[in-house]
Amino acid sequence: MASRDVAGAYLPDRDQEEGALRPQRLRDFIGHDRLRENLSVFVAAARQRAESLDHVFLSGPPGLGKTTLAAILANEMGVEFQATSAPALEKTGDLVAILTNIGERNVFFIDEIHRLRPPVEELLYTAMEDNEIDVVVGQGPGARSIKIPLPPFTLVGATTKTGLVSGPLHSRFGITTRLDYYEPREIAAIVRRTAGILQAELDGGAVRLLAQCSRGTPRVANRLVRRMRDFAQIWADGAISLDIVERGLGALEVDASGLDKLDREILNTIITRYDGGPVGSETLAITVSEAVDTLEDVYEPYLIQRGFLQRTARGRVVTPLAYQHLGLPLTGASSPKGADADQQVLF
Repeated sequence: MASRDVAGAYLPDRDQEEGALRPQRLRDFIGHDRLRENLSVFVAAARQRAESLDHVFLSGPPGLGKTTLAAILANEMGVEFQATSAPALEKTGDLVAILTNIGERNVFFIDEIHRLRPPVEELLYTAMEDNEIDVVVGQGPGARSIKIPLPPFTLVGATTKTGLVSGPLHSRFGITTRLDYYEPREIAAIVRRTAGILQAELDGGAVRLLAQCSRGTPRVANRLVRRMRDFAQIWADGAISLDIVERGLGALEVDASGLDKLDREILNTIITRYDGGPVGSETLAITVSEAVDTLEDVYEPYLIQRGFLQRTARGRVVTPLAYQHLGLPLTGASSPKGADADQQVLF
């Protein structure tokens, strides 16, 4: 999974330049117009009242701009931005150290907040609601609890798995929103913006093809533009033409629909080994040598979104569109088994 150029997750070895490509202001944030307009109002109102922005909860697939949006909120509020991830907060002391040093109205960002340990999460409750934390001093009969006041601050929590966030934590966020996959025109605008920042010449056909295969994800689009710049530098005069993009995508084994070798292997396995399905996720995961969680959280969402795969009550089933995409003959067994299977798609 770590080697996939079309993976939405952050890849340290491939995304070193991502920080330079991120917009710094809401006006430069492409897509999600309604969200951008609402956040502009909330920020302006908080600044007029000289208050901290209400706590913000961001959810959605990886690579859509949750971290970027959190940093933008700090810039718009004119305050400092502090970021960490939930797995890094192993002990309550880790959170106490951060919160006791946070500045007034600053933005504190926790990525993958659904992975917070229960003791750390419970400490966060009073910090969010009452701007104070309870710390136990001493041990045994002499132990006592003291309250440490905190300056008003804004917590921005981000997650790719909203269902794993506890109800008490979720209810303490005043602003909740979800980022969805981007439209092709929005991705095309991001591709052009990235190429401009990288000072790479890009023709119209190349923009359209890159937008088409970026899986509706800005991080994937940025990554592909950087890779095409490398290919253009070595194969041509540095200009990213349609021919360079086609050759480059072929070298990366990414097709025009954004599917890479592993995506196609999943579809091909269901067709050739299981007659198009249905097949259970555990059986499929063993066949393609992947963990079940990885299969369900990383590979399947995009295949389902594009209409190549269905989750039915009896297992995974490929659609006729998958046969067409792979260039395989459509057989009678390619459709969901029985009329009821098509009606039992799990959303």
